[in-house]
Amino acid sequence: MGMTTWRKAALALAIVPTLGLAACSGQGGREPVASGAEGGGQVASTDRIKIAVITHAPPGDTFWDIIRKGAEEAAAKDNVELQYLGDPDGGRQSQLIEQAVDQGVDGIAVTLAKPDAMAGALKKATDAGIPIVSLNAGEDRFKDLGAFAHFGSDEQLAGEAAGEKLKSEGIKKPICVIQDQGHVGLEARCAGVKKVVPATEVLYVQGTDMTQVESTSTAKLQADAEADAIIGLGAPITMTLLKAKATANSEVNVVSFDMNPQLVTEIQEGNVLFTVDQQPWLQGYMAVDSLWQNHRGGFTIGGGQATLTGPTIVDKEVADRISTFAQEGIR
Repeated sequence: MGMTTWRKAALALAIVPTLGLAACSGQGGREPVASGAEGGGQVASTDRIKIAVITHAPPGDTFWDIIRKGAEEAAAKDNVELQYLGDPDGGRQSQLIEQAVDQGVDGIAVTLAKPDAMAGALKKATDAGIPIVSLNAGEDRFKDLGAFAHFGSDEQLAGEAAGEKLKSEGIKKPICVIQDQGHVGLEARCAGVKKVVPATEVLYVQGTDMTQVESTSTAKLQADAEADAIIGLGAPITMTLLKAKATANSEVNVVSFDMNPQLVTEIQEGNVLFTVDQQPWLQGYMAVDSLWQNHRGGFTIGGGQATLTGPTIVDKEVADRISTFAQEGIR
């Protein structure tokens, strides 16, 4: 099968709605839960190992709570002592990796939003014989940086899926809002949208300052009467774009990537047209579980290729079906 045909087939499958299967100290929006406190069933009888999950999570972004919840559930099942840390700055994330190496962890799961900043630290881990997997960001770089598996969405493909859905809705001039300039995954999402809808315009905002996000987006909507959609690349950003739309007195459609319970409700109520979900609970769960499986029997997942957890389109019909899972904190 040729690459073009494969990508079309993958895209067609990816957009079918499914029920299964984006901080200093990086704890996300909730208090830590001890390994073993979540999930049911019998805990693995294998020796206890220590795994560090190190992400680029910004403070307060609830998306990362979902990844963490998956990681904790896998850790509870697999008899794993879990360290969950993160920082949105690539250099500080690299320092956390080095700390984990110095502590002699048995495995590292890491997000590669800014891979070049972490290359040295990851080499230190591989030199120490510590197995590495990546999750969420880095599907095109993980093998080069020493990871044996990756779990996440193909962000270019996710952008194309969003573009196809926008096109089917008659959208011709969307604004794609990037909250972290240089973040390879976010840039790829907007590039994917633009590939399908060429008039797509990119708007850069400072995602750590929601007041700035709202004011910049409001000004753009007031200045661009031709824009017919505005796209948030994360649920908290999208919630702020809804405020910008109201302030600008705009009729623009609002579209999102990723989810949280509040965003699911907005989709159900018709305020957000759809979101592109990458199923972050799976990313956290599979990252930890794959490291345990590698320790248990030398197993690898993915055959050297990224294991895709998305994209999947969540519109009102799908949102109605998964809202209970969103309230549970796993979608």
